Amino acid sequence: MIIRKPAVAGLFYPDDPNKLKNEIENYLQFSNNANNFEKVYGVVVPHAGYLYSGKTAGYAYNLLRDKKYKTVVIISPSHREYFPGISVYDGDAYETPLGVVEIDKEAREELIKDSKTISAGAQGHKQEHAAEVQIPFLQTVLSDFKIVPIIMGDQNKIFVDSLAEKISKILNDDTLVVASSDLSHYHTKQEAFRMDSQVEMRINTFDYKGLQEDLGRNYCEACGGGGILSLMKALSVKTEIKSFTLDRSDSSDVTGDENEVVGYLSAAFYD
Repeated sequence: MIIRKPAVAGLFYPDDPNKLKNEIENYLQFSNNANNFEKVYGVVVPHAGYLYSGKTAGYAYNLLRDKKYKTVVIISPSHREYFPGISVYDGDAYETPLGVVEIDKEAREELIKDSKTISAGAQGHKQEHAAEVQIPFLQTVLSDFKIVPIIMGDQNKIFVDSLAEKISKILNDDTLVVASSDLSHYHTKQEAFRMDSQVEMRINTFDYKGLQEDLGRNYCEACGGGGILSLMKALSVKTEIKSFTLDRSDSSDVTGDENEVVGYLSAAFYD
């Protein structure tokens, strides 16, 4: 088997399985809320180090606990390399300290079939943290699932539209889509609040067209904005989808430094 080994264990999250499991359970306990949507089709979750964004991520993952999914599609931006396209991991599995999760090869083949923008490969996957950090949370709240890790080397509209169309074709009640994204980067807390509020508003009103315009004009920021847009556009083919922001925070909540913060948000798409 070709297994993608952990790249950021011990950096973004604990590399000891017991410590990792306990840390995630603490975030889930802290982030427990009254929301209990019967069917969740997608979530937006942050991807910073767990110390900074784990609590916010917990709000989304709490909704998934004990739900049944056969396939989890994880959409990640590429932080370390640019390439003009979208890469679906071509190996057999991803590994974390909590174990190995297999790739859904049938779903992968459906995504890359006849596509000029989406291909199978390792490009973007080797050192990327944004997809990896989601998997231990998924391993904690779900069982018996496979993943489709996707790295967007380019998040321009042509790639967003292509990915959204492909995902819409594999969506069913057994599929979950995870859009991995942080929000604004290195602004003051006040400016970050303004920009991140814009993203929250667009998500809550399910206005992906407005969000795409806002991101294009720099009214707001999201390093995984392409993933959020792909998720929302893919779900727009369903008529009963609702969206709701579960939690928002920023790095100053941990560091105390309000001069240069990074924003985080978790949201759910459900019916």
